[in-house]
Amino acid sequence: MATLNMNGPYELSTLQIDKLITKKSAGNYALGYSQDGSFYVLYVGRSDSDLRARLHSWIGENAKYKRFMYSYAESPKSAFEKECHNYHDFGGKAKLDNEVHPDRPENSGWKCPRCKIFDWGE
Repeated sequence: MATLNMNGPYELSTLQIDKLITKKSAGNYALGYSQDGSFYVLYVGRSDSDLRARLHSWIGENAKYKRFMYSYAESPKSAFEKECHNYHDFGGKAKLDNEVHPDRPENSGWKCPRCKIFDWGE
């Protein structure tokens, strides 16, 4: 069974984000909803520099994202790699709302640790 290895789920709200995300940091997140004690992942993402600001950008964006989970990352590269793992573990664009494979920062040369490719052409 796939796991996010994140904190949560929590209500996707300004109050909860400000209460929980206390430092400016790279990090990962999942958006979705809870039902019958389970969290259903609909979207996975990351921030390379400010997880809190990135989560704030989702408030009111899409009513179907009611809850979020999060984790801090040690670096932008580790956030990218975790986002790739989460993307693949939870079904990629076939099952998630993510329209494309996680993008790498420009000129980084990083490759997805799962599909080992440089450009996804999506």
